Amino acid sequence: MIEYLLGIDIGTTSTKAILIDVTGRITAESSLPSELSCLHPGWAEEDPNQWWRNICSLVPALLNAAGIKPAQVAGIGISGMVPTLILLDQKGEVLRASIQQNDARAVEEIETLRSQTDENEFLTRTGSAITQQSIGPKLLWLRRHEPELMLRACHVMGSYDYIVHRLTDEFSAERNWALESGLYDLQREDWDDSLLDLAGIQRSWMGTLHWPADHVGELTAQAAKELNLLKGTPVVAGCADHVASAFSAGVCNEGDLLVKLGGAGDMLYCIDRAEMDARLFLDYHVIPGKFLVNGCMASSGSLIRWFRDQFAPGLDYAALDEEAATLPAGSNGLVLLPYFLGEKTPINDPFARGTLIGLSLSHTKAHVYRSILEGIAYGFNDHLRVLAEHNLKIKRTRLTNGGAHSRLWKQITSDVLGLPFEEVVNHPGSSLGASFVAGKGVGVFSDWGEIEKFIQISTTIQPDQKNYPIYQQLFEVYQLSYQALKPIYPKLSKEL
Repeated sequence: MIEYLLGIDIGTTSTKAILIDVTGRITAESSLPSELSCLHPGWAEEDPNQWWRNICSLVPALLNAAGIKPAQVAGIGISGMVPTLILLDQKGEVLRASIQQNDARAVEEIETLRSQTDENEFLTRTGSAITQQSIGPKLLWLRRHEPELMLRACHVMGSYDYIVHRLTDEFSAERNWALESGLYDLQREDWDDSLLDLAGIQRSWMGTLHWPADHVGELTAQAAKELNLLKGTPVVAGCADHVASAFSAGVCNEGDLLVKLGGAGDMLYCIDRAEMDARLFLDYHVIPGKFLVNGCMASSGSLIRWFRDQFAPGLDYAALDEEAATLPAGSNGLVLLPYFLGEKTPINDPFARGTLIGLSLSHTKAHVYRSILEGIAYGFNDHLRVLAEHNLKIKRTRLTNGGAHSRLWKQITSDVLGLPFEEVVNHPGSSLGASFVAGKGVGVFSDWGEIEKFIQISTTIQPDQKNYPIYQQLFEVYQLSYQALKPIYPKLSKEL
């Protein structure tokens, strides 16, 4: 009997499920949308119960469409946004909407924690700086603004840890959520009690720590009934979405670089040691002993969708691309700062805001659209500058996610960065990584290198040498603009 692995990804814009077999074949995949709520400037929330409802619809439909029997599913792996914050009460019920990783509300609390710690020591201990992504400031914000809710809280977890809990009734914490939370001691590989105290929570609130392929538990009778699977199906701890995506794109050797043109913008560099910089995040690779230096921009594809929905309703992305492709590199002197949800790396500034510089009456909707694509690429280039400071050499570059379907976006990315990119085709992203990790955890796969069976490379995008110097000049404008506006942005954020 052929065995299959089920992978589920909890993404910002959708919940995705995939079934793979042991031969390197993606058998079936499907997704359902998720709703991102931004009730106030800088806020980003979602409903964890919607993720579960999506899963309960997706999984039975996938099995039915593929003609796969529940007994053929050998294991389940989950990936998801990190470090999303979810609170559960004593009964395991969700207390409020999740606070997303790109949420920028906890400005005062970030400063509070920074004032109570030595930032260099914190970086060495945890692997990351205290930023808008850190869990501690968000917990302090909740204590100050929603104290009655916090009196009922008993469990703190991330997106995929929550789904693992719904599947198994276990309270687990995969180590990348822990590492990015800012509550974890990288040197000791355990929760840090002093940092938990600063965040105002107890160790008992935190799940049991696991590596991605660890067997956490089995599918409960209730979950099996809702998903049309067998009770007792093994469930592994899972992994952070960007880590799973990088692995499933073949970023497995030191010097490999991945650029993800997704709802948020990710750049991941594989390295064989823990390299720390306050401007970047550090993640465990799914392969033991390896790490990923990670840059994550709060908005990229979500910004493009916002522009289309607000200013070009009725037009698809292909039409917008076609019009913008006729314009010269640099959008006739228009530069966009893509900080529409504040910004995470490399500037770590929750006050930053989206900004267009250079507008004139000669600019059109197409100019603005192209400047958005270019502005996102400038953000990626900002990360390359940090890697260069650490003398981290780039040996191979790959490109994935929805933006890779846009010929214009990926060409602009190549032109701005001055790098060729191998395009991973038909790449399902994080869900593939999650399903493979499940297979590794239950023994279906014996070697991490077997992921290559699932990877297909199409063309290599080459940078246009005429455009590269133009973009380097405008990148300098991009950097100078942010530095000039940095003291002004907080004055626009009083509602926070």
